[in-house]
Amino acid sequence: MAVNIPGLIAMVVFYLLVLGTGIWASFKSKRKQKKSVATGVDMVLLGNRSINCVVGIFTMTATLVGGGLIIATAEMVYTPSMGLTRTMVIHMAYSTFLIIGGLVFAKPMRERNFMTMLDPFHIKYGKVVTAGLSLASLTTDGLWVPATLLGLGGIMSVVLDLSHSVCIWISAAIVIIYTLLGGLYSVAYTDIIQLVLIFLSLWACVPFVLMNPSCLDISQTLMNNTLHAPWIGTIELKKIWIMMDDFLFFSLGSLGYQCFHQRTLAATSVATARLTCIVAAFLFLVFGIPCVLLGAAAASTDWNLTTYGSPPPYERGEANLVLPIALQHLTPTFIAIIGTASVAAAVMSSADSALLSAASVFSSNIYKNIMRPQASDREIQWVIRASVVVVGLVGSSLTSMKNSITLFWFLAAEVAYVITFPQLVCVLFFNISNGYGAVLGVLVGVTIRLLSGDPSLGLAPVIHFPGCTLEDGVYVQYSPVKTISMLSAIAATLLFSYLVSVLFNKGLLPEKWDVLKVKAQHSPQPLTPTGGATEMNENETLNRKNSEGEASEPMMNTEC
Repeated sequence: MAVNIPGLIAMVVFYLLVLGTGIWASFKSKRKQKKSVATGVDMVLLGNRSINCVVGIFTMTATLVGGGLIIATAEMVYTPSMGLTRTMVIHMAYSTFLIIGGLVFAKPMRERNFMTMLDPFHIKYGKVVTAGLSLASLTTDGLWVPATLLGLGGIMSVVLDLSHSVCIWISAAIVIIYTLLGGLYSVAYTDIIQLVLIFLSLWACVPFVLMNPSCLDISQTLMNNTLHAPWIGTIELKKIWIMMDDFLFFSLGSLGYQCFHQRTLAATSVATARLTCIVAAFLFLVFGIPCVLLGAAAASTDWNLTTYGSPPPYERGEANLVLPIALQHLTPTFIAIIGTASVAAAVMSSADSALLSAASVFSSNIYKNIMRPQASDREIQWVIRASVVVVGLVGSSLTSMKNSITLFWFLAAEVAYVITFPQLVCVLFFNISNGYGAVLGVLVGVTIRLLSGDPSLGLAPVIHFPGCTLEDGVYVQYSPVKTISMLSAIAATLLFSYLVSVLFNKGLLPEKWDVLKVKAQHSPQPLTPTGGATEMNENETLNRKNSEGEASEPMMNTEC
């Protein structure tokens, strides 16, 4: 098949539109900085905390609605062992994550004006522990880039017949350029364009796929075994705990990603941050509907009547490409191109968030707080730019390791759930927690998770939890092992924090051994931002005073 020239032209136009929006947003960012007392770093990483609820809702939703999620949703609905049931569990988990994040985590993070989610660790635990947790955060964000870009490479290679690597590198270059130019402002405003395109493009594809003559009525195939297994999926009683484990894994583990907290910290107020999360939680479910319908249509199609032929994608081992295959063989060419643009938009909206998130953690929590505390604002801006380029290049390079990306993605999600999330809960909501407890909590959580085993990693379980059975020569855990590991990490962190605190404060251990200064925490103080975050707090106060002084007549406030 020759290169799809109309599709190529359409993608070029789309890329130029996104790049133009990013450049415009960068100029807008610079104008706003001149009118305020914000530093360059504040503007790049948090947009001077001036992201209103409308822009915030768009960028929060776009961050979650990535290309990988769109393709994976169609794949899950199409796959008989998962179907609609398993898909809904995961989608509800992501929606729940946004609600929990808005109601529980937004206030303590935004009120204290942190720059990143690692700031409370630096304030309470010091440099050593924060450095380790920062590396964990960089892992989760850094591996998000290749996992996201792979979704775009797959659909473009099928629909447009373009080289897999060329598609990925061009998309990565565009994302890197506009993220470099405008930081969070460019990311947020391009998210608006991308999210609108995702919504319109996906819904434009749905009627063409459903009305294709080779596609049966999806309401009839929902629970009936016709051409394909029922796309509602199957629920086995013994897998209930696994489904609950997956629900908690996605709903709580996602709180361990810096990109989420970056948007709540950039909001104009705590109320705006909360509203952003709650509205985005419902919008996320809406954006999943067309993906579900496309997966259901693929499960209801007689592929022998299409240009794809027999056997169907599932039997060929191409279930992961069922969305681009459906667009290619069940819709007119121009509709397939529109669908491809929606995935490209989704990929870019998530990739830019991951780039900026990783750059934020490295520049603020590693370079500024640990390596060069005396670094100037201009120097930090150059570090941010370099970080964006390096993470983008490394992430794009990893896409060539197609067989390893699933493993990387799995490890990143596990790190967020077993390491970052438990420690974030402890540092924000438990005064007793300290650096020693955090280190031991991480070791306990990771050890239990590794000893629980995982077939995808080739790890045989050493600890056999209730329900662990031998199937086809492989032990399968039917207990919620990921959640057990996460809860063990929290319990160990709090227990060891208390014990170590008692040992030092009662004089049972000499104070010279207290390298993490636990004794100084004997009288817990509220977490207060230091360094750049303190400057941001002062900047906010000055901005409010300037706004009040300039207001010569009443104005209607249009922000949430």
